[in-house]
Amino acid sequence: MKNAPTDSITILQDLIRCRSVTPAEGGALRVLENLLSSHGFVCHRLIFKEEGTADVENLFARIGTGGPHLCFAGHTDVVPPGEEVDWTHPPFAAEIADGFLYGRGAVDMKGPVAAFATAAIDHLKSGGRTRGSISLLITGDEEGPAINGTVKVLQWMRDNGHLPDHCIVGEPSSADKLGDTIKIGRRGSLSFAVTVDGRQGHAAYPHKADNPIPKIARFISTISSASLDDGTDHFDPSTLAVTSVDVGNPATNVIPARAVAKFNIRFNPTHGFDSLRQWVNERIAETKAELGGIWSVASSEGAEAFITEPGAFVGQVQDAIEQETGLLPKLSTSGGTSDARFIKDYCPVLEFGPTNATIHQTDERISVAELKATQAVYSRILEAYFNRPPQ
Repeated sequence: MKNAPTDSITILQDLIRCRSVTPAEGGALRVLENLLSSHGFVCHRLIFKEEGTADVENLFARIGTGGPHLCFAGHTDVVPPGEEVDWTHPPFAAEIADGFLYGRGAVDMKGPVAAFATAAIDHLKSGGRTRGSISLLITGDEEGPAINGTVKVLQWMRDNGHLPDHCIVGEPSSADKLGDTIKIGRRGSLSFAVTVDGRQGHAAYPHKADNPIPKIARFISTISSASLDDGTDHFDPSTLAVTSVDVGNPATNVIPARAVAKFNIRFNPTHGFDSLRQWVNERIAETKAELGGIWSVASSEGAEAFITEPGAFVGQVQDAIEQETGLLPKLSTSGGTSDARFIKDYCPVLEFGPTNATIHQTDERISVAELKATQAVYSRILEAYFNRPPQ
C-alpha cells in the first residue's frame, strides 16, 4: 500500500548486509539511493578522491527546494568486524535474536540512518511537510581519514545551493537509555611530539654523556600535573594525556641520545590551536632553562572545539525526545570527534542517536524496540521542525 509505514528494520537489515567497511561502499549507498529516489528525493552520488587516498562514494539526497531546510547527516561506512568467528551472529548477516538486530553498523551508524530515512519517508507520506526541504548527507568516509567524505560533500552543497538551515548528525549519543543525551558540541583535539636531543654515552660514565631522559621526565611531570582551565558551562576542564615515551634504546648500559614524548590535548573553547602551542612552548622553555638540552616540537591538528549554543533548535529537539521517551536529555560535549566538526562551519548542528554501548565491538547490536523508538523521535523532530521552524 502506498501510504503503509516504511519498515526501518528491513532497511537496516539491507544496509548491514552490505560489507561497507571503510572505504568500500559495499552497496549501502545504492540501497539508500533506490529507497529515497522512489519517494521523491533527488539523489546525487558524489565520488571524491585525492592523490594517495582511496576513492570515496557519498550520497546527497534532498526533497524540496526552499526553506526551512533540515539535513540529517550520517555514514554507512563501518569499522572492520575483527575475527568474524568471535561473533555470536555473523557481522553482516543482520540476524534478529532475542529482540536484538545484530551486525556491524547496527548502532554506528546504519541504525540511525535507517531510522531517519524511515521517519522522513513516513513524514512525507502523511503530508507533514508542506514547505521547506529535507535532506540526507550520507558519507562513506567517516570511519576513515575523513578527507573525501563530509567535508567535500559540504563544499559541493555550498557551491550548488544546498546548504541546510539546521543539521542533525545521527551519532549514537545516548549513554544508558535512548534520549538521555544529545551532543551540542565537541572538544578540540591537538597532538604533540616533543623531542629532546642529548649525547649518547656509557652508563658507567654518565658525566661524559648528556642524558635526555631526566629532561623529558621533568617535562612530562610538569605538563601532566598542570591545569589547563576550569571548564565552561557546557564543557569539562580540558585534559592532557601522555600517550608515548620512547628513547629507542634496547641496551641497559647505554645512555640514549634522544627521548621523545607524545601527548594529546582535548580542549574546550577557551583554547585554540595557537594558544595551546604557545602553552607547550612555554613549558618547554621552563624545563630547558632548568635542565638544558636541545628541544624540538611538532604538532598535529585534529579538530577545533565548537558548540551549538542552546536555543530554539536545541530546545525543539529536546522537547521531541522528552515527549517520546519521557527523558529530558542532558546537553553534552563529551567524547571524541565526529563529522559535526565540519558541519558546524555551515549551520547549527547537534548529534542525537541510540545508545552507544556496543559500537565498534564484537556483537554490535540494537534492540528492535530502540530502533523503532529512535525512528519515532526523529518523526517528532520532523513534525515540530516543519510546523514551527526554529529561528
